[in-house]
Amino acid sequence: MAVNRVPVLKRCRSLGLEPSYLGYDKKSNRTNARAGKKVSEYGLQLREKQKAKFIYGVLEKPFRNYYEKADRMKGMTGENLMIMLESRLDSVIFRMGFARTRREARQVVDHKHVLVNGKVVNIPSYLIKAGDVIEISEKAKSLQRYKDIVEVTGGRLVPEWMDVDIDNFKGTIKNLPTREMIDVPVDEMLIVELYSK
Repeated sequence: MAVNRVPVLKRCRSLGLEPSYLGYDKKSNRTNARAGKKVSEYGLQLREKQKAKFIYGVLEKPFRNYYEKADRMKGMTGENLMIMLESRLDSVIFRMGFARTRREARQVVDHKHVLVNGKVVNIPSYLIKAGDVIEISEKAKSLQRYKDIVEVTGGRLVPEWMDVDIDNFKGTIKNLPTREMIDVPVDEMLIVELYSK
């Protein structure tokens, strides 16, 4: 399995991204060496794509598949792409506050600690639907790890498109998010321009 092993802060710095979008509260004191240089149109488009891939932890081939699927759907391709990325199971677990970082959310799903509508799902890229009930499995709820996670994420703002009962490690998807509800600093139109060349 391919894994991105680039240090998070270094990657955030090169993409001009706040680490908080990934769940990290660290800050980098260094500045980007290329900060003042002029970037070509292609360079800007590529950076937006890399930003989206990095935030959601998706590699190139699956990301391209998401784009092609979004292109076939009704509506704006860029918006469809962002909604699909946001409704991945690992992203939903992170948003609900059952993981400190997006990488940890992916691990929680991999370790079969997540139930969707009462069934174990261990695929981080599983796309949730409106009405789905997501919870941490009974045996995992008692682990100290989850008590520590809730202590850290308890104050995190839960998006309006989901209901979360943090004490019982359970959440319901009221409806899929719209682009306005997704607070990720990515200009999806540049990604669409990049892929439509």
